[in-house]
Amino acid sequence: MDIRPQLIRTARLDLVPLREEHAEQMAVALSDPGLHEFIGGEPSDIVALRSRYQRLVTGSPDPAVSWCNWVISLREERRLVGTVQATVTADRAGNTAEVAWVVGTPWQRRGIAAEAAQGLVGWLGGHPVRTVIAHIHPDHQASAAVAASAGLTPTDHLHDGEVRWELTVTS
Repeated sequence: MDIRPQLIRTARLDLVPLREEHAEQMAVALSDPGLHEFIGGEPSDIVALRSRYQRLVTGSPDPAVSWCNWVISLREERRLVGTVQATVTADRAGNTAEVAWVVGTPWQRRGIAAEAAQGLVGWLGGHPVRTVIAHIHPDHQASAAVAASAGLTPTDHLHDGEVRWELTVTS
């Protein structure tokens, strides 16, 4: 399986396939330690992000897994404001995409994460993906709202203390 990220355009956003050189802008956009309240860790500096992005762009060493990563560009401001990602894994029930998103603090509460997640899920629907999942901390109401806006619903399954949200894609 080889699913590669492509440019995704929404009303206000361009989801641009991740490149190593995005690290400088993204280190600034994602510099607020508060972004890590639910996911842990701390903001990465440019060097660490560049190294991480280089690994992500290279792709998964497992041929049954595709790493698809984008930066979120707010077209009106010509600025990178966050990321979305999908890890697509081949399985017996059809391909499963685990998705995630993050938007820098200055751009939150503007519907950007929801619009990006909707664009991502729509794009995945045009590929051989049967199930879309996200894992969300039970207290992270904003991320739960993003998942719901993209058509995912919470399940009773917990993974590392996070609720599994799921959408079955119909083609």
